[in-house]
Amino acid sequence: MQTQALRRTGVEAGSRRALLIGGGLLLALAAPFLLYPVFLMKVLCFALFACAFNLLIGFAGLLSFGHAAFFGGAAYVTAHVVKEWGWAPEFGLLAATVVAAGLGLVFGLIAIRRQGIYFAMITLALSQMVFFLALQLPFTHGEDGIQGVPRGTLFGLFDLGQPLTMYYTVLAIFVAGFALIWRTVHSPFGQVLKAIRENEPRAVSLGYRTDRYKLVAFVLSASLAGLAGGTKALVFQLASLTDVTWQMSGEVVLMTLLGGMGTLFGPVVGAGLVVTLESYLASTSLPVPVVIGCIFVVCVLVFRRGIVGELLARLPGKGNR
Repeated sequence: MQTQALRRTGVEAGSRRALLIGGGLLLALAAPFLLYPVFLMKVLCFALFACAFNLLIGFAGLLSFGHAAFFGGAAYVTAHVVKEWGWAPEFGLLAATVVAAGLGLVFGLIAIRRQGIYFAMITLALSQMVFFLALQLPFTHGEDGIQGVPRGTLFGLFDLGQPLTMYYTVLAIFVAGFALIWRTVHSPFGQVLKAIRENEPRAVSLGYRTDRYKLVAFVLSASLAGLAGGTKALVFQLASLTDVTWQMSGEVVLMTLLGGMGTLFGPVVGAGLVVTLESYLASTSLPVPVVIGCIFVVCVLVFRRGIVGELLARLPGKGNR
């Protein structure tokens, strides 16, 4: 009887997830007819960025203060190869992902042997080195950035200069990235990551080479962050220093914590909330960082698990996010 009840609860939780995902996709497909497409594309880019960061901190327990290096560095790569070398947008995004993965491998090999605040500080220091390179290297054009990046034609068929075509392309990229994260989290590899997050010495005692698992998670997170950065460069036709500053690393931490660290949908909600606040408060006289900071403090005090985390905690048969 108890087994049947647990099975029924699992089926109900799966049905709720399927309905939630289906409803979200339908809403996303209809959204550009209701809201400004560029705003929606910005939300999707930052949502993918936050989901990539959450894979590292929420499921592997590694706090990185250097993810802007992958996001902004990949944006520069995409902008340069598309504008200067005339590459197609799909190859520009592929180049950005590969470069971000390479940076993630270098960062990971240096930082992964440290834990806690030492790991975070090493990633921050390495990210600042990337910022310095972005400021000094000739191809980045310093404080001007790379402007006027052509969106081009995807696969030689789809004109990304059309707002709706660009939006659905960004949506497809986000869905693919999110699906990869979902599959990773629910795979045996993801279960090992959770074990490392909860009790790394015990995982080591069970025979797992935890450094390798953490390194793979770091590279995967960096790759997806780079994909998000390259996509953002195509959306706004711009790569600038803003995307590679330490403030961007702090912003993705904020998005993840607001939405719910360790949940799959939390970073999406957090990114949507932060981007919406930044967009709508920019036209007012209110100080945007102060308002967002106050909201963050309130959420930390009232919603300790984040918005989605608290909702999941109150659902019967919540299962695995």
